Amino acid sequence: MKYLTGRAATALLFLCLAVSPLFAGNSYDRTFREASDLMAQGELDQALSVLQNIPPPSGDEEGTAFISARMQSARIHASRNDNGKALEACREVLNLYPDNSEALNFEAALERKEIPRWRSFLADCVKFLPVLGKGAMMTLLLVLCTMLISPFGGLLIALGRISTIPPLSGLCWFIIWFFRGTPLLLQLFFIYYGLPSAGITLSPMLSAVIGLGLNYSAYLGEIIRGAIQSIDHGQMEAAKAIGMNYRQAMFRIIIPQTYKRLMPPIGNEFIALIKDTALVSTIAMVELMRSADQMFNTYFNITALVLAAIIYLAMTTLFTFVFEKIEYRAGIYEQR
Repeated sequence: MKYLTGRAATALLFLCLAVSPLFAGNSYDRTFREASDLMAQGELDQALSVLQNIPPPSGDEEGTAFISARMQSARIHASRNDNGKALEACREVLNLYPDNSEALNFEAALERKEIPRWRSFLADCVKFLPVLGKGAMMTLLLVLCTMLISPFGGLLIALGRISTIPPLSGLCWFIIWFFRGTPLLLQLFFIYYGLPSAGITLSPMLSAVIGLGLNYSAYLGEIIRGAIQSIDHGQMEAAKAIGMNYRQAMFRIIIPQTYKRLMPPIGNEFIALIKDTALVSTIAMVELMRSADQMFNTYFNITALVLAAIIYLAMTTLFTFVFEKIEYRAGIYEQR
């Protein structure tokens, strides 16, 4: 009988030890619910007192409840702009768990708030500008490549469009119709993702240059065609009267007179091109917009996007100034 009583006592002891954490966990759950109710009612001081009642873990006790309570206290203090007490709550956690990522990140965010905004902005500039600068260089490279390709492509399309040869004129009309009538993003997708199904695989850079070059050649083709046809027809007749053929008359008489008229719309197209390069980020090109997006998604810091906007504005301003100077020089003979 005594033996059975001893075994029963031992079993009861193990049962109590096994069940006690559950009751403790339930106690902590009730504490958190009470704190949440007080926070919902706006009783933040009472909620802090309730959370403070959860003690640090002792021995091998799990510290999840303690960490949650202190981090919730830190959030409450931070919401009341009491960063000092919020830091104290974070450091209570870090004193016991130095590698706790939540406390480390929250501490870094609180310390960042203590830094003057201008110093924080300068620190962000030092961190983000090297990466954004590389992206901006890629953007400029794409713009320059497109600027070299599209004017020549546009001129050929314009001359073909006004040609008296029906097949050539029809082909150039189709190119303009297709590339102006479909989104640039769709064209980039087709070149980079669609052509491999036909056995043609291109690098992201080559795909971007081809897509941008064809698209802007179509737009410039219509701009150049309009400028050529705006020149009085008597100019062509006069050129032929002095013995010039069609090619000589076009390249020596007609096209030079279109420069003044071409600069404003072509300048607008190239300024739009700077912004359209952001679309190539969808085909694995790391240019300015892709770099800014990566920085923002990594650090959740809007300064990366602000700096990208400033760089875009700087580039568009520079191009606007350059094209204004070119327009002035191209039309200087008309001002005499």
